[in-house]
Amino acid sequence: MMNARRWCGALLLVGSLVTVGVSAYGQDKSKDKGKEPAKTTDTGAVKLVLKAFEPKGKTFYQEMTTKTKQLLKVMQMEVNQDQDQTFWISWTPQDKKDGNLVVKPKIIGLKMKIEIGGNTIAYDSTAKEQPANPLTDFFKALKDTEFTVYINDDAKSDKYMTVVKVEGREGFIAKLAQANMQLEPLLKRILSEDSLKVMAEPAFGVVPPKGEVPADKKWSREGKLDMGPIGTYDTTYNYNYKSQADGIAGIDVTTNLKYSAPKDGGMKTDLPFKIQKADLASKEGKGIVHFDLEKGRVKDSKMESKLEGKLTIEIGGMTTEVELTQTQTAELKSMDTDPTKK
Repeated sequence: MMNARRWCGALLLVGSLVTVGVSAYGQDKSKDKGKEPAKTTDTGAVKLVLKAFEPKGKTFYQEMTTKTKQLLKVMQMEVNQDQDQTFWISWTPQDKKDGNLVVKPKIIGLKMKIEIGGNTIAYDSTAKEQPANPLTDFFKALKDTEFTVYINDDAKSDKYMTVVKVEGREGFIAKLAQANMQLEPLLKRILSEDSLKVMAEPAFGVVPPKGEVPADKKWSREGKLDMGPIGTYDTTYNYNYKSQADGIAGIDVTTNLKYSAPKDGGMKTDLPFKIQKADLASKEGKGIVHFDLEKGRVKDSKMESKLEGKLTIEIGGMTTEVELTQTQTAELKSMDTDPTKK
């Protein structure tokens, strides 16, 4: 039972990390909450320039909150899972290197609440006392994790605003594996450098090619997240510039996500199960991003999505079909002061 809980903990942890990477959208809680920028009739060229990571920029902070509701139907049984998670991340610009922007993101705090079948697992890094649970060590390992991210800053390049390199992966995996060293081979496969690159990009991926909004006000970005034995997530982000007022640009977003089972049918895995096949795709993925033109960063955003489909999973030599329905709301807001020090 303890080993099963540890495997479950690892999967939940990986799911949380994916959420941080691919759901970097949110909503500000300031006086402008719920207020759309007034529409304008501007017809000139509009630029969305990323300034937040400039070498002379100062550290800023983001709060990423995700609420997920899952319904699993397995062998005529229904299992409900609710997950609320908040990550607080600091972004500290460094000097440019080899023509790339360099920034250090650091997880300065997190809060989790997971309810599975009536059982609750909770963690809050800002609390003085923590109740012990099977995932405590994993959550503790996330706190104070820091990476170095290199971002292509050449507006003439096809790779503009994409992550070139991520440093800190080995130390991150070592921290997570301390709770259970048997997880290390699995974490190395799931948390590859390419995966970490894809997870980081949506934090600034709203910036259009060459930093200039196209004449039709629309652009897109594609991301492929290969999680090894967990499967592959192909996501297309479609952006539509809508308005500008008081130095804030309003951008509508729609997303299309397609999940694919592992190519090898999950045969090469350290997991207690194998994902043989899947028919899983997103529905109704939409939201809005507010971009602060003066500070050159996302001010706030909010994204809502629904994921539906079926998975065929092998457990202990038995094949089972699982129906999944998931709804998710992801919110983000940026700020100049540390939100964990209130």
